[in-house]
Amino acid sequence: MKAWVITFVDQKGERESLPYTGKQKPTIEEAARLVRSHLFPLMDELDLNDFLGRDSTPTAKWLKEQNGVQITDIRETL
Repeated sequence: MKAWVITFVDQKGERESLPYTGKQKPTIEEAARLVRSHLFPLMDELDLNDFLGRDSTPTAKWLKEQNGVQITDIRETL
């Protein structure tokens, strides 16, 4: 398992980091789901996929458009 750090800008414009452990680097969508569960724990189970638009990253899109949260980096820690 590798250790990763997901860096994002929260609703207040402040930079935050969230640790993640996994075999592979998380995708933007996987990282967005982790950030969403960190910032909005009650919405953790919500499916945001827009089946009409077939958006490939619905959670990342929702975080940015509705909450001003944007993932800026995903890096492996040493």
